[in-house]
Amino acid sequence: MPEDASILPPYGNYAELLSYQKAEVVYDLTFRFCERFLKRGDRTIDQMVQAARSGKQNIAEASKASGTSKETELKLTNVARASLEELLLDYQDFLRVRDFPLWAKDSKEALYVRRIGNKPHTTYETYREFCETRPPEIVANIAICLIHQTNYLLDQQLRALEKDFLNQGGLRERMFQARLKHRRQNPPKP
Repeated sequence: MPEDASILPPYGNYAELLSYQKAEVVYDLTFRFCERFLKRGDRTIDQMVQAARSGKQNIAEASKASGTSKETELKLTNVARASLEELLLDYQDFLRVRDFPLWAKDSKEALYVRRIGNKPHTTYETYREFCETRPPEIVANIAICLIHQTNYLLDQQLRALEKDFLNQGGLRERMFQARLKHRRQNPPKP
């Protein structure tokens, strides 16, 4: 255990995670998309909004749990990723059943959305004009681009969490190492 390491490392600053920031944009966009383009009473509305919410909330919960449970952090981050994958399928279904085109990954439209998304601290406001003035097929494709960006970030985050766990271990290991260090520095008096 490094000299300056504590049993509980700094944790819980989810608002600074790019994955959380993107997931928040996805949630805000999805909420408004459903309000604007889906009919009241359509069960898809609840499913899409809840999948978007689950993506965002599980990133936050994972971050808050990270100090005491790397297992929970990994699990909840993966739940966030799975929720956003479900939402991605909903948007793709929306386009497919209405015979709307799905933008190719490297289309000029998708590249434009990606460029906007690469700016620091993007929020829904960054996309508001597009999402509130364009037809449903454009907004759905924007959402798909944002979900892909968020999923990419979550995939990177999951790989980093796995690596950190392998290198640093979990809470029990840190507690054990701290106790051993304390005993070495403070041997019992005869």
